[in-house]
Amino acid sequence: MGFKRVDYDRTQHAGYAKGRRLLPVSRRSWLRAFRELAGEGRIRTVVDVGSGTGRFTPALADEFGAEVIGVEPSAKMREVAHVESSHPLVSYTPGHAADLPLDDASADLALMFLVWHHVPDRAAAAQELARVLRPGARLLIATTLSDRLKDLLLYRYFPRTRDIDAQVFPTLDATIALFEDAGFKHSGLIEVRHRSAESLAEYAERQRMRALSVYEHLTPEEYREGLAALEADALAETAPHPVEAECDLLAFTRS
Repeated sequence: MGFKRVDYDRTQHAGYAKGRRLLPVSRRSWLRAFRELAGEGRIRTVVDVGSGTGRFTPALADEFGAEVIGVEPSAKMREVAHVESSHPLVSYTPGHAADLPLDDASADLALMFLVWHHVPDRAAAAQELARVLRPGARLLIATTLSDRLKDLLLYRYFPRTRDIDAQVFPTLDATIALFEDAGFKHSGLIEVRHRSAESLAEYAERQRMRALSVYEHLTPEEYREGLAALEADALAETAPHPVEAECDLLAFTRS
C-alpha cells in the first residue's frame, strides 16, 4: 500500500513548532546522544537535514559551538524557523536530502531527525550525504525502524498508525545496506529515551494540533475516535504521568 507524501506547506507548518516542541529533559537526552555518537574529530560545520521549524538547529549550534545549516524544503516551515529558532550561528536554506546546498566534503556532522521516512529517493540522498560530509565525519539518523517498532502510546489510541509505520519505515538491515553502498560504515545504534509530554493531558493537547505526519494517513473518523478516547483518559488522569518512549539513533561514518 502506498502513502501520499505529506505536504508541510499545506498542512503541517501551522501547529508543528508547538505540537512538536522539545521538553528540556528530552533536549538534554538527545544532545547527550548526539555528542556520544558524533565522533572524535573537531566539528566546525553541522548540517541539519530536514530542519523543519528548527527544533534542534540552535541547540546543535550551542552544543558543538559550530555553524549549523538547516536545510528544509518547506518554505513555510523555514518561515517559522526564522522567527522562532533564530541563532547567530544558524542559517536556514531551501533544499532536500538528495540535493543539499553545500560544497563537497564541507560538513563535519549531519543530522536527520525523524525525516528519513519523508525522503522519496533514499539511495540518492545517501550519495548526496556522502558527498557533503568530509571523510571520517558522522551522519546521525533518528528514525523509526519497521523491525524495531516500540510500544508507543500513540498506537493504543490510533491503532492503524502502527501498521502505517511498519509500511512507511525501512528495516535496520536495509538502512545499513543502503548507506554502506553509498560509502558509509555503520558506527552505532543507541536508544534515546524521549519524553513527549509531562502528562496525558499535555499529550492530548499536542495531538489536537495534528503535528504528527502519520495523521495525514488516517481517515477523519479514525483521528476523531482516537482523540476522543485519549481525551477521555486524560480527563480521568488523577496523577500526571510522563509520556515517554525509547527512540533509535543510528550513526554512520563517511569512509
